[in-house]
Amino acid sequence: MENINELKNPQLQKKIDHEINGINFTKNFRSATAEDWYVFLPSYQDPKSGGAVGRTFIHYELQGNRDVHINTTIIFTDPILGHSTNYTLVYAVCDEIINRLVGYADTLLTVYAGENSYDAEYIRKADQT
Repeated sequence: MENINELKNPQLQKKIDHEINGINFTKNFRSATAEDWYVFLPSYQDPKSGGAVGRTFIHYELQGNRDVHINTTIIFTDPILGHSTNYTLVYAVCDEIINRLVGYADTLLTVYAGENSYDAEYIRKADQT
């Protein structure tokens, strides 16, 4: 066990913690089937407006009386977040956005952030009681 190396980067973790601790949201609108949120991060902003660094769209697709499918799209407008060196930061921030805005519901996620764009699926495991 002496040859195990710690792969964590303390500077990167500090940067991630700073952004997640300072994240703020403002709801732009809500309807019966969708929500639109502005996303603010302490160190990043929209290059044109100087405001929100991104937007999150949550679309609820209602099927029948009990099935709800959620599609979430996150768009970042600061080009710095599109640099490949910021992939871990983008992933961590998006994970936090999902946790805060969607919660424990299943969702399909699409992220637009330049080179760091990706798709993911969040699935809550059924209770095994």
